[in-house]
Amino acid sequence: QVQLVESGGGLVQAGGSLRLSCAASGSIFSINAMGWYRQAPGKQRELVATITKSGTTNYADSVKGRFTISGDIAKKTVYLQMNSLKPEDTAVYYCNVEGVGLNSGIFYAGDYWGQGTQVTVSS
Repeated sequence: QVQLVESGGGLVQAGGSLRLSCAASGSIFSINAMGWYRQAPGKQRELVATITKSGTTNYADSVKGRFTISGDIAKKTVYLQMNSLKPEDTAVYYCNVEGVGLNSGIFYAGDYWGQGTQVTVSS
């Protein structure tokens, strides 16, 4: 099984910072990219930031200049440094891996997801 374990969420005042971490483990054989998505109440899950195995990064327009994604694909870890947080950043943040692994004994190529970590920004 592939497991993604997130940490670092919490409650912070507007203007503050948080750092999210994610580590992948288990039967994952190759990773093309890792990233972070978020889902606010009543809204669809949306991309926050991704990083590919070549180091190329991509950000949602709403977080550019405030969030920084980093990681070591070979070590199956990814981080999200979030600065200048706003109340509209409040959401459950999910770690994502795009790769190939085993799920219930079956090879699966696609997206793997963590359980999510809550980020709440108070005004």
